[in-house]
Amino acid sequence: MNPNGVLLEHTLKEILAVLQPESNDWVARFQVIEELRRVVDSLESMRGATVEPFGSFVSNLFTRSGDLDISIELANGSFISSSGKKHKQKLLRALMEAMRQRGGWNKYQCIPNARVPILKVQSNIQNISCDISVDNLQAQMKSKMLLWITEIDTRFRDMVLLVKEWAKAHNINNSKTGTFNSYSLSLLVVFHFQTCVPAIFPPLKDIYPGNIADDLQGLRANAERQISETCAANIARFRSQRGRAVNHSSLSDLFISFLSKFSNINSRASELGICPFTGQWEYISSNTRWLPQTHAIFVTPPQVFLYLLIEDPFGQPENSARAVNASQLTKISEAFQSTYRRLVSRNQNQNDFLAPLVRQQTSQLIPRNQRYNPHSVYQPTRPQWLTADFSHPPQYARHGSGRHQQTRPQVAYLTTRVPNARAYQVQNQQQQLWRPRSRR
Repeated sequence: MNPNGVLLEHTLKEILAVLQPESNDWVARFQVIEELRRVVDSLESMRGATVEPFGSFVSNLFTRSGDLDISIELANGSFISSSGKKHKQKLLRALMEAMRQRGGWNKYQCIPNARVPILKVQSNIQNISCDISVDNLQAQMKSKMLLWITEIDTRFRDMVLLVKEWAKAHNINNSKTGTFNSYSLSLLVVFHFQTCVPAIFPPLKDIYPGNIADDLQGLRANAERQISETCAANIARFRSQRGRAVNHSSLSDLFISFLSKFSNINSRASELGICPFTGQWEYISSNTRWLPQTHAIFVTPPQVFLYLLIEDPFGQPENSARAVNASQLTKISEAFQSTYRRLVSRNQNQNDFLAPLVRQQTSQLIPRNQRYNPHSVYQPTRPQWLTADFSHPPQYARHGSGRHQQTRPQVAYLTTRVPNARAYQVQNQQQQLWRPRSRR
């Protein structure tokens, strides 16, 4: 590795050390879940409902400043619940009123007409922002799918954290302003790992050949078990393949090639879609299932349809990047290009590398003028509950203790669902979290 590469690798690891959630970040989020559970339990209209996190928290792809996504799963016996949109809107309004009366929350914003109705609030606990929805099991399963594929290669988690921070630094990680949401950024990293040489990830159809959006029906335990066991078997098969070429690229090499790969994303977007399910760029015009889903924007002149399509591999044929608008594509492409040029320039120092990679508040937390130690080993933070043991779903188990580079709460891994927060008992000294018994 050349001197620039060595310094960039060190800088990326310094950034990761700052982004990593610490013990209190994990504990605070479980406290928020528990507080919300108490509010839900107080509502007659939500009797028997469970409070279940999803998103980056469940995928272990969140940073210290990350939001918390939570689904209120309504009681429906052993079957998967699916409420109508109007009913969800009514429940979220009732929940908001109950939270106001109870206190401990602020910055309420109900978005009832969104594709998935959401209640946005901020907890007084560490000012953690929360997006609350109802009966969002599909999103929970997508989160677990991302978690499971991190077991293929730990560089995936590091890349996602770095890419999300980089995108925030360039103001292109906000679906409200027509740029990427965090889920589509994660899928870009998945696609990069599928298309680098040699490939790190297989096409996701080789991990789960079905469509989660269609397969979540009937008995919840059976549907989740079938998905988790299929993924477990296919991931194990992929990892054990003999003769499979192994990619040994450093994190810095992967990051630079990521920027290079998508630097012309604006010019390719009108013809090609990004398909993590097949692990390939695919022509939009030849893919009939995409055409009604593209959310195209008509641009003149010339007369072309311009949009960005990143297919959701777990909810085909949905476009996970449907919020990205044409006017922002140039800005997105320029962010890729300018950062790439900056990182491959010669005679760079750490400050030169940091400027295009992180926000100012993140940069201020990174130590300066420290001599790089080539013998230091970066160990990513990963609580033990995120170990992908699919062997006995949906049993609950108590975790074993272990020593880690950074202290954090450890919880037992749940293969088929994220548990309700009711029985989590945080022990401040040992930083242990216990798995609850299922309510269903």
